[in-house]
Amino acid sequence: MRPADFIHPEDAAALSQMEAIPGFASFVKKILAIGLENLQYGVNMASAIRLSAQQLPSLYSHLPPICQKLGIAEPEFYLQMDPNPNAWTFGDTRIFITITSGLVEMMDDEELDCVIAHECGHILCRHVLYHTIAQWLASGIASAGLLGTLAIPIQYAMFYWSRKSELSADRCASIVCSPEIVARTMARLSGGPKSITSEVNLQQWARQADQYEQIQNSGLWNKALQLAVIAGLDHPFSAVRVREILKWGQSDQYFRVRYGYERSSRLLTGEASADDAGKCPSCGADVEPGWKFCRNCGAPLH
Repeated sequence: MRPADFIHPEDAAALSQMEAIPGFASFVKKILAIGLENLQYGVNMASAIRLSAQQLPSLYSHLPPICQKLGIAEPEFYLQMDPNPNAWTFGDTRIFITITSGLVEMMDDEELDCVIAHECGHILCRHVLYHTIAQWLASGIASAGLLGTLAIPIQYAMFYWSRKSELSADRCASIVCSPEIVARTMARLSGGPKSITSEVNLQQWARQADQYEQIQNSGLWNKALQLAVIAGLDHPFSAVRVREILKWGQSDQYFRVRYGYERSSRLLTGEASADDAGKCPSCGADVEPGWKFCRNCGAPLH
C-alpha cells in the first residue's frame, strides 16, 4: 500500500509548508544531535515490556497481520503498565510502538486493532521522525532554551502538521478495520465506557464538527480564540476526526483502496454490499482483493 493512495490532502499540504520554513532542515539536525532518541529508546526498553511471540503472544498477535496488510516491516512493540489508555509511535532509526495497559483493558479486539493500525499508519506515511520531534517539543525541550528562538515558530508549525497527520493515520486504520470502527474507537478514547459509546449516534456527533466550524468562522475574533485553543495541540478534536473519517468512508477513493477497483465499482453501483465485500461467500472469512480462492476454506471467489 502507498501513502499516496489515502493520505489526507491537508496532511500533505501542511507537511510541505512546514518543510519550506527557513531553517527547518538545520533545526531537525540540531534536535537529533541532542541524542534524545537513544534516551527514550533506553527508557522504554527498561520500563516497558517488549511484546513478542514468546512474551504475551495473544497481545503481540495483533501486530503482524496489520503490518503484513500494510506492507511495512514490524516495529518493536511494547506494553507500558499505565492505567491511562494511550498509544504512540516513536523513533527515527529504531521505530517502536508502545501501548498502555489501560488501553488494552479498555478496548475490545477490533478497537485495539484500530489503534495499532493507526500507529502503523504513521509509520507507513513516514510521519514518525517529525512526530518524534513534535513529542520532544511538547515535553518542554523548547521552553528549556536548548534550541533557541527558532523553536517557537517551528513548534507551532509542527503541531499544526501533527494534527493533520492524524487524519491520514485514521484513514489507514479505516482501511485495516473500517471507518465505523475508527469512529467508535474515537468515542472510546474520548473517555466513554462501552455501555454509553455503543449507543452514540456517530453521524450526529460528526455534524457537531460542522457546527464547530461555523463558530470558528463567524468572525476574526472567534477564529483567533479558537486558534489560540488548538495551537498547542498535536491531535485534532474528536468530532472533527469522526466527521473526516466517516466522510472519507463514503468516497470512491476509500472503496478503491479498501476493496480494489473491480469490487469497489460493484459496491458503488449497488451491485454488491459493503457488508459482503472482502468476505468469502462460502465460509464468511475475510479475503483480500486479487485472491482467486479463499485461504481459509479454499472456495473459489470468482
